[in-house]
Amino acid sequence: MTSLFAPFALALALAQAAPEPAAHADRPGEPAEHGTVAAPEHGAPAGEHGAAGEHAAAGGHEGGHSLPEVMMHHVANGEVLELPGVCEGEFRWNCEVNLRELTGGGWLLHLGGLTVDMTPSKHVVMLWVGAIVLLLVFGTAGRRRALVPRGFYNFLELLVQFVRDIAVSNIGKRDADRFVPYLCSAFFFILVLNLLGLVPFLATATANVSVTVGLALFTFFVTQYAAIRAQGVGGYLAHLTGGVPKSLAWLWPIMIPVEFLGLFTKPFALTVRLFANMVAGHFVILALLGLIFSISIFVAPASVALALAIFMLELFVAFVQAYIFTMLSALFIGAGLVHHGNEEHGEAGEHGHAGPGMGSQDHASHADGKAPAHG
Repeated sequence: MTSLFAPFALALALAQAAPEPAAHADRPGEPAEHGTVAAPEHGAPAGEHGAAGEHAAAGGHEGGHSLPEVMMHHVANGEVLELPGVCEGEFRWNCEVNLRELTGGGWLLHLGGLTVDMTPSKHVVMLWVGAIVLLLVFGTAGRRRALVPRGFYNFLELLVQFVRDIAVSNIGKRDADRFVPYLCSAFFFILVLNLLGLVPFLATATANVSVTVGLALFTFFVTQYAAIRAQGVGGYLAHLTGGVPKSLAWLWPIMIPVEFLGLFTKPFALTVRLFANMVAGHFVILALLGLIFSISIFVAPASVALALAIFMLELFVAFVQAYIFTMLSALFIGAGLVHHGNEEHGEAGEHGHAGPGMGSQDHASHADGKAPAHG
């Protein structure tokens, strides 16, 4: 039901944010007929943003009239939430809730001479909502645990087993269970944030590069922790030489910077992949719906049909991106453990880089893994 309603809700939001032709007045700024306001003179600030009105400066956005500005307003972060409700004495689909005003002027943290603005934005609110949803879902399902899982608890356990299989296949059966809690947290949190972004009037937190950077940094620190604990500090630092022996130590000034930069390419890939995929889908949907107001109302059937098709694809992408982030995180963690496993068991390996089939004798396939105990 939500998937059918979402394109129409987005179209309605675009319609209320679309520009209304300004009536001509005798003098600039003079109220024209029918209650509209004449166009501002010499590039003066634009008027009301649809029915929503001009945002306060604290909201970080002034109403724009062009379709690109409307699209950016719906995708970008800000301090203003637009929700359906009663405002200015009538029901509207985009009543504004200013988070800075709601928090009494914002949350300012004073550290000596430094002031840190901790005022929540709409993407921060979505992070809170996602965390609350996960606590409620797993808290409710966990109360109905049984030896033979049934219903929704069985579905959640299936997803947990799916994540565990990812960990076993990429990290190894011996070490996988140590990292399954983190991988499950990342998978479900990203999945919920992606799905919340498809709910009308909500926002996609994973379309914010700051959020994806934070998620990628968690994987980065877990990966480095796993590698240092497995190899020791000496082995970890030796790995930064790229496997070049001491007899060729003159190559270390070249290899060490390359290997050091290589540590950061992995979180960078996680950041950009998740961010770009979530932003692209929403831009396509908004662009298709924007054709109705840019061209003609007669393109509405085709525009809404295409937007609905992309929306259904976005449902699939929400799961795929959560899976890819989890799988790559497990792969990066496993790469840091392979070198340690090769040293212990004498397996082939040059200097600890993961490759096809490495660690297969020591780390069993995910098919041999067992589900976590019930109850």
